Amino acid sequence: RRSFMMWWRRSWYLWMTWIVCAEKWRQSKNSMNTRKTGAEYEEQAAQYLRKEGYQILERNYKSRFGEIDILADKDGELIVVEVKYRSTNGYGDPLEAVDKRKQKRICQTAAYYCMTHGITEDVSCRFDVIAIYGDGTVRHEKNAFEYQR
Repeated sequence: RRSFMMWWRRSWYLWMTWIVCAEKWRQSKNSMNTRKTGAEYEEQAAQYLRKEGYQILERNYKSRFGEIDILADKDGELIVVEVKYRSTNGYGDPLEAVDKRKQKRICQTAAYYCMTHGITEDVSCRFDVIAIYGDGTVRHEKNAFEYQR
């Protein structure tokens, strides 16, 4: 009886370890695919902006506050762009994915970018969202939200 219990515990432990490892592996594969997909659609959004006459200043700008997908300039105005992609509308419209918390994080990151790059308060700043749909449609929402403190 004692050897059976030891065998059972060991088997259970090995089985649980395998399940945890398999789940971590699956999540890492999904996050790699998600990052790759995001990069592809951010590139598509950058090409769209260039075609519309925007100058891309930076892509994937990261700070301790968060990340900004695209920073662009058009006619002396700083444009902060968040890119959202949805293959279907099952999770809602991509434009709805930029909630108040995300907006605040983007604004904090933009303020940090301006501070570190010597951009003064007299330069106007606009927050846009580019939604890319599964059928390839691109929707550019200018002034999608106001600065959030």
